[in-house]
Amino acid sequence: MDTIYLDNSATTRTDDEVLKAMLPYFSEHYGNPSSIYKIGRENRRAVEDAREKVAKALNCEPDEIYFTAGGSESDNTAIRGIAYNYKKKGNHIITSKIEHPAVLETCKQLEKEGFEVSYINVDENGFIKLDELQNAIKPTTTLITVMFANNEIGTIQPIKEIGEIAHKNNIIFHTDAVQAVGSVRIDVKELNIDSLSLSGHKFYGPKGIGALYVKKGVQFQKFVNGGHQERNKRAGTENVPGIVGLGKAIELAYENLEEHNKKIKELRDYYVEQIEKRVPYIKVNGDKEKRLPGNSNISFRFIEGEGLLLNLDLKGICASSGSACTSGSLDPSHVLLAIGLPHEIAHGSLRVSIGKYNTKEEIDYTIDSIVEIVSRLREMSPLWEEFNEKA
Repeated sequence: MDTIYLDNSATTRTDDEVLKAMLPYFSEHYGNPSSIYKIGRENRRAVEDAREKVAKALNCEPDEIYFTAGGSESDNTAIRGIAYNYKKKGNHIITSKIEHPAVLETCKQLEKEGFEVSYINVDENGFIKLDELQNAIKPTTTLITVMFANNEIGTIQPIKEIGEIAHKNNIIFHTDAVQAVGSVRIDVKELNIDSLSLSGHKFYGPKGIGALYVKKGVQFQKFVNGGHQERNKRAGTENVPGIVGLGKAIELAYENLEEHNKKIKELRDYYVEQIEKRVPYIKVNGDKEKRLPGNSNISFRFIEGEGLLLNLDLKGICASSGSACTSGSLDPSHVLLAIGLPHEIAHGSLRVSIGKYNTKEEIDYTIDSIVEIVSRLREMSPLWEEFNEKA
């Protein structure tokens, strides 16, 4: 069997229609959008057309959308830009303990620069504790930033309620929606969102292109100095092929959302059911209902996630471990620790994220492979031997 790709939370394959839309802008339509001659003006129209598509998907105005190089830049721009712009009002930021590093590391850096940050706990399913959020608010709080859906365990936060708390206290609400856009319908007005980050490669668009929504009236400092692109907020010649691809990808995602989600969720539920039936001593992480359709995160006791991941790779299966050791750290995922998993269980976690190109045949092969690998790894585990001796 060919490579089975089950790591769609990390990135997705670029859709063929998206690639087709992008190709002319590498060669035939190569003008600089800031130029006043025809091929420049044509590319400016292409950029603005994509901006309108992103705005339509989020139910906002096109001039509230700023193109960036991806989710991390969007998060940095929003958090730093808003924090510094409102510093005279206050220097306190609130976030959660399970945010993406693009948010957590930005907040840690801001702490070094004189800002105060409160990190709110989550419950065993990964939901932010709203009472703790409310109690953390101070007169100096200017920004709340909480992710829309978690990249590891898939839990979708009560975004509308978080936004209501923020607005009742005259606080700006930003959400990292990188994992959610393209999988969940998002109306920024209905959900009380003031700022939102997204990234094209999470919904079958190209890598290296993202967008930032900032509501009119919310001020933020520019992130890149230079020219006057993106309404004087992000200098640099626009990535026209990427912007066109992002626009096409978000258009396709929301045209076919329910159809794709139904198929993806059915495959995800089938995968989880079979693993629960065939592999003992496991824990499914994250909420069972309020989660991204393709996300599954399961902890397998008595094994190391790294070993499972590497053995799956030998069988041609691409997934993700709950452990961060592959990035040079021996610590388990900060998300899994935040939901209360002990180190030894968090270390044995596997994230499978299913996308629109996956098939039931691939899922069946993956299930059989996991059953066989987990059994073999446990037989070699001293923890498994000790557990059986005590049983």
